[in-house]
Amino acid sequence: MHIKMGDHLPELAVWRVTNSGSTKENLLAWLGAGKNIIFTLPGAYTPTCHVHHLPGYIAAYDAFKTRGVNNIVCASVNDHFVMRAWAESHAALGKIEFLADFDAKLAEQLGLAKDLSAGGLGKRFQRTAIIVENGLIQAIFVDDKPGQLTFTGAQAILDVIDS
Repeated sequence: MHIKMGDHLPELAVWRVTNSGSTKENLLAWLGAGKNIIFTLPGAYTPTCHVHHLPGYIAAYDAFKTRGVNNIVCASVNDHFVMRAWAESHAALGKIEFLADFDAKLAEQLGLAKDLSAGGLGKRFQRTAIIVENGLIQAIFVDDKPGQLTFTGAQAILDVIDS
């Protein structure tokens, strides 16, 4: 893994999916100051991501907001059309921010890219959760076993924020 606590998020243009469409924005400038949670996952509609990971963050939205989190960001190596359809299927737009890392540039720059070609997925994000404050990585957690959601789920991150 390349990124670690104390590192800055990269200055990188990313595809942000919103209620009004998709736009290319600078990640650092868009997130700005304050506390943000970025969780990355292998893919929209994949079993653990679709049934557990994203829904956990949607359900915990209010809990994150009461703890001072500005943005909850979901990033995946999918195109912005897929990410928008997935966000809409969960009625998550307006709560969760979605980043479409279609070419895995963000995953690679963060050192979180994983080759899942053996399972037919190609290059994807590792399942991670990152606490970022004022552009600096405060903490990073990785679930490295397929289907595992131990360290990167919403409740695990809420527990870290509370400690």
